[in-house]
Amino acid sequence: MTIRTAILTLCLLLQAAFAQAQTDLRSSVDALGQGKFADVEAAITVLAKTGDPKAVPVLEALAAGDLYTRKSDARVFMTRAAGDDVILIDPITGVEDATAPKASVQKIRVNNTVRRAVRTALGGLTLLSPERQTRLAAAQSVLMAPSGEVLDLVETALATEKDADVRRVMEEARAASLLKSDRSTDEKKQAIETIRQRGDRDALGILSSALGSVDETLRPDVERAIAGIEERQALWNAGQNVWYGISLGSVLLLAAIGLAVTFGVMGIINMAHGEMVMLGAYTTFVVQDVIRTRYPDMFEWSLAIALPLAFLFTAFIGLVIERGVIRFLYGRPLETLLATWGLSLILQQAVRSLFGPTNREVGNPTWMSGAFELGGLTITWNRLWIVVFSLSVFLALLAVLKRSSFGLQMRAVTQNRRMASSMGIRTPYVDAATFALGSGIAGMAGVALSQIDNVSPNLGQSYIIDSFMVVVFGGVGNLWGTLVGAFSLGILNKFLEPYAGAVLGKIFVLVLIILFIQKRPRGLFALKGRAVDA
Repeated sequence: MTIRTAILTLCLLLQAAFAQAQTDLRSSVDALGQGKFADVEAAITVLAKTGDPKAVPVLEALAAGDLYTRKSDARVFMTRAAGDDVILIDPITGVEDATAPKASVQKIRVNNTVRRAVRTALGGLTLLSPERQTRLAAAQSVLMAPSGEVLDLVETALATEKDADVRRVMEEARAASLLKSDRSTDEKKQAIETIRQRGDRDALGILSSALGSVDETLRPDVERAIAGIEERQALWNAGQNVWYGISLGSVLLLAAIGLAVTFGVMGIINMAHGEMVMLGAYTTFVVQDVIRTRYPDMFEWSLAIALPLAFLFTAFIGLVIERGVIRFLYGRPLETLLATWGLSLILQQAVRSLFGPTNREVGNPTWMSGAFELGGLTITWNRLWIVVFSLSVFLALLAVLKRSSFGLQMRAVTQNRRMASSMGIRTPYVDAATFALGSGIAGMAGVALSQIDNVSPNLGQSYIIDSFMVVVFGGVGNLWGTLVGAFSLGILNKFLEPYAGAVLGKIFVLVLIILFIQKRPRGLFALKGRAVDA
């Protein structure tokens, strides 16, 4: 009898405690209906301290602007429209409560400060979620908006966390929250060291924001940590600029490599080369448009389909231009320049007439979307794949020139056209095939550029001058010179831009190239041969 009485008493006590907890939670939720933003923020803090996961949907509804206060008794509800009335929904249980006129409820207003408080509270409340991604997102949320109010929740979650990555972020979130709390100086010094070891821009922001609120005895520690992070960031920024330069260099290499072939073999100043790049980009747009409307499941393969089509289409256009115009102008460089410039205008206007003057959307497949972190570097997948693609095209073209009979004939014509002709090589055929090859490579460059630049009739004009600079700087007709020139100018541009700006940076690069050409008129890697040396 005594045991049964004890069990019954225990059940009654648990039931009373549960009812009290529900009452406390309900009162905390109703406190969100206070009129002032400061009162709402204080109520959010109280909700976060409860640690009750039932508060999560309430705070989410508050951030979304879906919470309302009933004017008659100041209770807080979510609502759903029902004609001229609204259905009141309990935000804790999600159960419909009653129907009321719209005029009987008032929306709870939020501002950026309230939303920031909600994000912090949600981070603390979801730290104990069974889902790894939810816990990781919660820890990152607390790290970005630390608060001493959620410190206990962070430490409770940290005590049970097993995943190494989530635990690391939680430790950093705890350190950031410690700096906002009233804990001891020793704990805060350890927290400063933890944030310093993170070493990224977020850590710099956390320490900079804490600098104005920490105790004076901690200011030297914070300042040393900030100085250390800034030194590390300077190194990573230099590395990031090198990567940006390599990325730009790969784009210049793609745009210039076809020009290097035609310029080197034929001596043609082809001002329409940029339009071949543009046509390749529009080929990608047409392929993706067809795939989107007819074969949407094949979108991931759109670039693989567009590459050979862009090469064949632009190679054909190049062949027509060479056979129809350029072959009559060999040995007359000024006329060739004017003729190809006129052709570039014709091609631009033709594209404007077909597709309009506005930019066209070209999508990124999933494998070219997003970015990843490598140390302190941020590397986007589309740029990385373009670097790989440009080097692949370079190596493939090098193999064609070194290992094929056509490449042998091309090199012979480049070094001594008259001798090659006397040996039975059909130089007009080599010229036509070379111009078609250079145009086809430009078309493939357009496919790659469509993933990082606007597809418009003016796309090629953005790269033609830089392409000529790369070819002249590297050495006319020399592929290795084109490679070195593209990456050198790309990296130099990216280091100059932060100080001189994009336009002045390009002007400065141009001046440097002019000075360089005064000393080495044939570029970094001059071609060898009797006709060339003559």
